[in-house]
Amino acid sequence: MSTTRISEVKTTLTGKRQIFDCERIRYAAGETIVLYRMPAARQLEDLVLPKGALSLGYFWEDRAYNAYHWVDDNRQTLALYFNICDSTHISAEQVAWRDLAVDILITPDQRCRVLDEDELPDDIDRNLLSYINATRDMLCADPLRLLREYEASGRALLVEI
Repeated sequence: MSTTRISEVKTTLTGKRQIFDCERIRYAAGETIVLYRMPAARQLEDLVLPKGALSLGYFWEDRAYNAYHWVDDNRQTLALYFNICDSTHISAEQVAWRDLAVDILITPDQRCRVLDEDELPDDIDRNLLSYINATRDMLCADPLRLLREYEASGRALLVEI
């Protein structure tokens, strides 16, 4: 499968930017799927993402979140990770989005953990906070359905890689 490089540009609520060099594996108007290979091991909560683990990143301009499906060398799910976000803009060369701090971690045992709510500023706009809370609640409502959905998608995509 032929891949093209794409930059993922994440901007936090405080304006800090991070740029990740990824492979674009699917692209359509308003959505894209990217592949990122973990350059080093990383720990998140009690989860260890080993060096070389694959991250399938799903981005949409019309959703209040993006999703990462993390898999190991055997292509088994390590976790699903959702960033609650807004202002997502997708082109063939770049996906840019604003990180709204709150993240959702779902592990294969169906545990759903809400992370980083403590990073929300005290003076956050009430409408933005309602948006974040509604998205959080929606993502935590059915972790098994989300695991099944992203594992099926991941199996189909990883066959091509």
